[in-house]
Amino acid sequence: MATSRGKSRELRIIAGTWRGRRLRFPEGPEIRPTPDRVRETLFNWLAPRIHGARVLDLFAGSGALGLESLSRGASHVLFVDSDSRAIEALRELLAEWGAAAPQAELRRADALRLLDAPRPAGQPPFDIVFIDPPFAAGLWAAIALRLQRGNWLAPGAFIYFEAPAREPLADLPPSWVRWREGSAGEVGYHLLRTPDTTGET
Repeated sequence: MATSRGKSRELRIIAGTWRGRRLRFPEGPEIRPTPDRVRETLFNWLAPRIHGARVLDLFAGSGALGLESLSRGASHVLFVDSDSRAIEALRELLAEWGAAAPQAELRRADALRLLDAPRPAGQPPFDIVFIDPPFAAGLWAAIALRLQRGNWLAPGAFIYFEAPAREPLADLPPSWVRWREGSAGEVGYHLLRTPDTTGET
């Protein structure tokens, strides 16, 4: 049984510099990694945008989304999680894989409290944000409001949400365009985009 549990807590990087590398993450119901198949679909959607992007991985958990972004050429990823075990596991993994600041940044924090403050002066906005909170908390709208209000997002930014497949995303900013959507079992995944004031498509 121990071997089975170990495998269930292991993920692989799908593409990029770290393709095929495996990572393990701490046990706990709060850490619910995005499945390989969903990650592959998501990053196919983001393929033209990921290289050089600034990425915010909220509720990072295993860190799979942020790590996949770094592997595929993101210029910076900020991993945010309130669980010290998740942050420490990511710190050790990033050191082992040779990723360091300013490319990778770790912050143990509550996502809502972090976003309650405006984006710090001198810190560029984010091009891609991953939002995968505990489903029972229902935080999608609250996070979206803070991202927009705090000026955390670049023009034309992409925002990815995971939510229960049977629960529609509601109360999101009306200017955000629903770019792509799908479902896998009980999980619904949604990619939205903010207005691009630069005129790019």
